[in-house]
Amino acid sequence: MKEITDVMLGKMASDIAGLKDGLDPENIAFWYKKVIAEAKEMAPPWLVDKINVKQDPILYLKFNLDISKRAVRYLMMAITNNADNMPYTTRLYFLKVQEIVSQEMDKSLV
Repeated sequence: MKEITDVMLGKMASDIAGLKDGLDPENIAFWYKKVIAEAKEMAPPWLVDKINVKQDPILYLKFNLDISKRAVRYLMMAITNNADNMPYTTRLYFLKVQEIVSQEMDKSLV
């Protein structure tokens, strides 16, 4: 019985560590770099310099996304293409980014 409990507690500790690591600022920055690079690859040459992200030097989990409205679709595709490879909490973070960007695009249409 003690062995089963130890295995279960070990699994829970591992799962919690994985969730925590998914929101690590370095991990988020890594995925932003990957997503931005892929978005730039997909975008036409005249939009490449309009897709940028900058990490806040004080608030490490704050990222300023600087993107042209015409380039948003490439960012969205890049996030979707990479979502399955991201840790769970990182994927949730980027799904929220997609939601916020979509809402901002909708606001600009009204």
